[in-house]
This record gives sequence, structure tokens and C-alpha cells, in this order.
Amino acid sequence: MAETNNLGKAKMIFSTAASMAATAMVVRSFMNDFLPHQFQDLIFSRIGNFFNRFSSQMTMVIEEFDGFVNNEIYEAAEVYLSEKISPSTQRLKVSKPVKEKNFTIAMERGETIVDFFNGIKFTWVLVCTQSESQNFNNMNSTIRSEVRSFELRFHKKHLNLVIKSYLPQIITESKIAKQDKKTLKIFTIDNTYANLADIWMPTNLDHPSNFDTLALDSEMKNFIINDLQKFLKRKDYYRKVGKAWKRGYLLYGPPGTGKSSLIASMANYLNFDVYDLELSKLNNDSDLRRVLVAMANRSILVIEDIDCSINFEDRNRAVTECEENKVTLSGLLNFTDGLWSCCGDERIIIFTTNHKERLDPALVRPGRMDVHIHMSYCTPDGFKLLASNYLGIKHHVLFEAIEQQLKPTEVTPAEVAEVLMKSDNNPGVALEGVIEFLKVKRKENEEAKLKKEKEEDKPIEKELDEGNNSTKFKLFWPVPAKN
Repeated sequence: MAETNNLGKAKMIFSTAASMAATAMVVRSFMNDFLPHQFQDLIFSRIGNFFNRFSSQMTMVIEEFDGFVNNEIYEAAEVYLSEKISPSTQRLKVSKPVKEKNFTIAMERGETIVDFFNGIKFTWVLVCTQSESQNFNNMNSTIRSEVRSFELRFHKKHLNLVIKSYLPQIITESKIAKQDKKTLKIFTIDNTYANLADIWMPTNLDHPSNFDTLALDSEMKNFIINDLQKFLKRKDYYRKVGKAWKRGYLLYGPPGTGKSSLIASMANYLNFDVYDLELSKLNNDSDLRRVLVAMANRSILVIEDIDCSINFEDRNRAVTECEENKVTLSGLLNFTDGLWSCCGDERIIIFTTNHKERLDPALVRPGRMDVHIHMSYCTPDGFKLLASNYLGIKHHVLFEAIEQQLKPTEVTPAEVAEVLMKSDNNPGVALEGVIEFLKVKRKENEEAKLKKEKEEDKPIEKELDEGNNSTKFKLFWPVPAKN
């Protein structure tokens, strides 16, 4: 008897549920046929809000765009969740741009990923909806676009944790992941840009130079590496002392001494993009501000041959009407150490010059150019590294003879490398070629010096200074300001 009653109740429940489902389908069909989409959304929203009052769950919507600009939280979540994909994930979206090295893996629409933070469960859903807008050029057609957003679901009591800890952690981890995976770029100015976001034109930076192969003295390389490491760790220190988080390097020395290779080595070591700024392409200081503001953080700004790129006349005198259409030293100084210097974080600024003595002292003082590195002529240590790179040898009986020739001879690493490349299959022949080349080069240097002194009508004096081959650098760090 009891079993009969239970069976009857079960049938009644199923019958009621089926009736309600059928009614819901009829109502939904009616609404789809006769009610506008906007009215449908309002009704379902009100119904959802009613039932949500009795739920302990909260849904946070993170849209792709905040008005007309990208939503940083959405971009961070996209990167962060790509690292949380598990075997239980059923659908993924994979892409690889032609010029990029790595695959891009992302959630597919409607997919769900579960994440845990501090032992708390968070559910992410990628929601994509189609929106329509009238095409004003053709009134008979519409433009369809996809609106994407993440829905983050969690218990209501964890809202404070999400705002103060979980989302900031996602932003931090996403920046690290993007930095590790990115393909290095070198940017140049595109004078045909339509908006500020397109002012820099990128190209892959696939320069092989690194600190292991760079033909510099070990003392100088260690100094630069330690300085870069120290800079990366001092964000809080810079903020404490009231300085923008940037570091300025001045590379000076003769052409061919490896300034460009050092810049590439720094970029590869830091994994920073390079922005190659040609001041001659800018009309005035306003253009300078635009391109500098459009730079990304964690990047290297390079201005080569700074002594040839800007007029170093007295910056305190009145500016003529003609000069108003030029980049000025004052404009450049304002970026390196003025109010505009705070428009970005974690940036390296590098100036190069063949003639340091021509630079305005205001440009190279501490706070603007913090590290002065003399790129010298080829030294014995530099030559040994070149021999290792080009010939694959670390020792040879001819090394001592070459080192004796190097000390009194002004020759660049680029010139020595060119000689080594001629006989890479036979180290002995290559090294003998270097010895002969150094003898000829020394004679050419002496003749050039005599000619110059004769032209200047000065007495001939032989310099005994071997400082040209020494490692020279200066170092400055910001110090707390005194009240």
C-alpha cells in the first residue's frame, strides 16, 4: 500500500514538472515571436534577480572593453586562465601569429574553468554574445559584432578577498606570463599613424647578441649585469626616494666598439622591447611627448648618436620662430628627469655617442644618464671572447703575440671579427691574419696621427697613455631627498 502511494506521488511530481516545462516552452516561444529582444532581456533579468536573492553565489562580470579602451582585468584574466587549463577542459582556442614564436592558447566561448585561491573555489565562464548595429552606409544591412566577457562566480562572503587579493594576484601573474612568452620587438616611428596607439611600428628583434658572446671585458659585463639586476629589484626604493623607475645609460666611444651589440644583449637579458627613436623624424617637443607616452613599460628607449640628433646650443636663450618646429634639449630633459619622466615605469633609456665631449653637461648628469660606459677599442679579454665565438678556441700559442700587438693599437672589435671570419676553418691561419692586420692597423694609426698633428701645426708628441684600452664607467644611484 505504501509503495502504491509513493509511486502515485512520484507520478504527480513528474507530471507537474513536465507541465511546467511545457508551459515555460510555450511562454518562451511566445516571447521570442512577439516581444522585442530588449524587453525579453529585461524580463529574464528581473527573474534572475529575484532568484539570486535566495542564492549565496555572486557573479562578477568582467567585460573585454571599458568604454572604448581595453579592460586590463579582462586581458589579465585571459592570460591567467590560459595557464589554468586542465585535461577536463573540453574546448580551447589555439592561434599563432606568423611572426611570433609561441602558440596562444585561450578559452573557447561557453567554456568553464575552475580555479582555487587560498583554498577557495572560483568558477570562470567565457560568455560571448552577438550584437547588431545599423550600417549607416547601407540601411538594408547590419553590422554584427561579438561582445565578450568573463563571468566570475564565487560565494558572496569572499567579495572583499576577490577585490583586494584575487584580482591583483591575477594581474601580477599575467604580467609575468606575458613577459616570459613574448617575442622581442624593435619599434620605430610610423609617421603615417592614424591614432596614438599606432605611432610605433613593430618588427621582430631577433638579434643573437647576448652577454655570453659579447666581446667586452668580463669586469664591464659583470658590472652591467649586476646594475640591471639591481634596477629590476628596486621599484619600491625608487618610489620611496621620489624618483621615476627608470635607468639611464650613456654609451660612448668610437664606431665599431659594440654599442649596438650591447643594447641587443641588454634587451635579450631583460626580455625588454626596444624603441628606436630618431629625433629627426619629430617636428617639435609635442611630437616627442606623444611618442614617449605611447611607449610600453618594461622597455628600452634608444637614441643613437645623440650629439648629431639635437642642437645643444644655449637652452636658456629665447626660442626663435624657426626653432619652435624642432625638438629641443629642454624637451628631452623634461622627459629624462622632469614631470614627463613619470609617464612610464621600469624603463631603460640609452643614449649613444661617438663624442661624449660634445654633449651638454645637463644631459649626462646623474638622474638623467646614471651609468656612463666607455666602449673601448678591442682588449685582450675581448679578443679571447671573439676567438672563442668565431674560431671555437679558448687557447692558442699565438694569443700572446696578438695581445702584445693589441695593447698599442687602436682597433675595434668589429674590425678584428671581420678578420677572424675570413679563415674560420683554420684557427692558426686566422690568428696569423690578425697579427698581420694589427701591424698594418698600427702603422695606419700612426700615420693618421702624424697627419692630424701636422694639420693642426702642433709639435709631434708620442702618447704613452694606454687608457684607451681600459674599462671606463661611472655609476650613479638615486639617493633620498633631504627635507
